[in-house]
Amino acid sequence: MTTITTGGARPGATAPPGPAAKAKAKAKARRDGHGMRGSTRTFWLFAGPFLAGLLLFVYVPVGWSFYLSLFQAQNTVTPTKFVGLDNYADILTEGPFTDSLWTFTLFALIVVPLTFVLALALALLVHRIRVARAFFRSVFFIPTACSYVVASMVWKLSIFNGVRFGLVNTVLGWFGIEPVAWIGTVSPPWYWLVLVTVRLWLQLGFYMILFLAALQQIPKELYEAAWTDGARPGWQTFRHVTLPQLRTTSVAVVLLLLIAAYQAFDEFYNLLPNTPYARPPLVYLYYTALGQGQDFGHGSAGALVLSALITMVTLLQGRIFGFGKADS
Repeated sequence: MTTITTGGARPGATAPPGPAAKAKAKAKARRDGHGMRGSTRTFWLFAGPFLAGLLLFVYVPVGWSFYLSLFQAQNTVTPTKFVGLDNYADILTEGPFTDSLWTFTLFALIVVPLTFVLALALALLVHRIRVARAFFRSVFFIPTACSYVVASMVWKLSIFNGVRFGLVNTVLGWFGIEPVAWIGTVSPPWYWLVLVTVRLWLQLGFYMILFLAALQQIPKELYEAAWTDGARPGWQTFRHVTLPQLRTTSVAVVLLLLIAAYQAFDEFYNLLPNTPYARPPLVYLYYTALGQGQDFGHGSAGALVLSALITMVTLLQGRIFGFGKADS
């Protein structure tokens, strides 16, 4: 800026902006305004369809489920008899829904640790391979693209079909073991072997890729420093270097595994008939809401209780393991 010290102007006074400066400032303000409006339009152009779908297919059904859960809604989605929290009290008392939660607990206690350990082991093996690494990644990841329904049918009709000529029973026959009715036998509950193996086959590759991506981000300098300090390659290096660096990924994997176990449906529904045993929450809710009774009131209440349980487990695990926090 130019200070004017001549004429009648006071020394040190600043000259007012001229017409050209005012026009330039107005043009800049118009450009900034158009830019902000353009950015807003671009945001809604890309985010609008997603937000509309989220509202239409998630929040509206959740709100309608909560509404139905407060009514006696059998064979209708427009109930008139208000029952308050009676539906919640019914499903939370000892009965099929609480039994299904115990089924989930057992399923999660088996599947989550097995998947975690085997996926990490596969990732470590593939990470160490120097020849045909892409081939082995693809081989282990391909089952992830398979449908749960198709895999369940293959397990039921071909591998564990219970007849003498089934794949597993054929292998057992080589050792003189009689055929086993894998799915129909309740005592001992051989069906758990079928359920667990199909879930492992389907999801191991996905979590292996997560661990593999995390392993590739570990700086090699850490291993060199560990070797310099006397750490032996193998268990000591894995325990003191690799595993701590995989902490964030490990917490995320356990979280995803627990949520997936809560949502188990396809393998149970397709491998087992409508039986009172081995029914996780979603299978129970399916038969409750969409079975012969079509009890939408109790089904909606159970769905909301299950959603609340998943949310609480997620928040509790994040609180315990510090998921989402920056590593100190």
